[in-house]
Amino acid sequence: MVKHLRAAGHRRMPWKNGGGETAEIAVHPESAGLADFGWRVSMATVASDGPFSLFPGIDRTLAVLTGAGIRLDVEGLGTRRLTPASPPLPFPADAPAGARLIDGTITDLNVMTRRGRYRHSLTPLTATGRQTLALATRWTLLMAVDALEAVTGEGTLRLAPLDVLVVEGAAQVTLAAANGTARCYRVAIEEEA
Repeated sequence: MVKHLRAAGHRRMPWKNGGGETAEIAVHPESAGLADFGWRVSMATVASDGPFSLFPGIDRTLAVLTGAGIRLDVEGLGTRRLTPASPPLPFPADAPAGARLIDGTITDLNVMTRRGRYRHSLTPLTATGRQTLALATRWTLLMAVDALEAVTGEGTLRLAPLDVLVVEGAAQVTLAAANGTARCYRVAIEEEA
């Protein structure tokens, strides 16, 4: 099954700690709230320094999409500098963490899974020309940073920046960059045995 989630349809909601706003892209189960989701993918605009919300029993991975970046202080991991060029940073969402902006507002991509029930990975990709991906996880989300086309067994979809393609189960998806080169992120989510 393939779903196209348009950026304009991402659900806006306040952060758990009230410090800002997030755009919820996808959550499982679909009716789940912040206390009972199995997995959740969202974006947040961070406009000021401050603490991250705590999520007991959750593993989290963070990537910076836009802006100069942040310095993230995570208990047990120390200080990490994250920019759009940095690899995504996995860390426990129940560890106290705080962010300091490097130079102005950023937008981040956030993937969270309930520890012991689900696991995830977040991988940046760059499509040049046409690139075929063999997807094999229970859920795969492909988030366009730049405009691209995704060709699936169900047809061709045009993804605008921040649109997301959700694929359930094994499938092949061919990505075609609209302007020669396109960046995207692949989120792979599996259920724990």
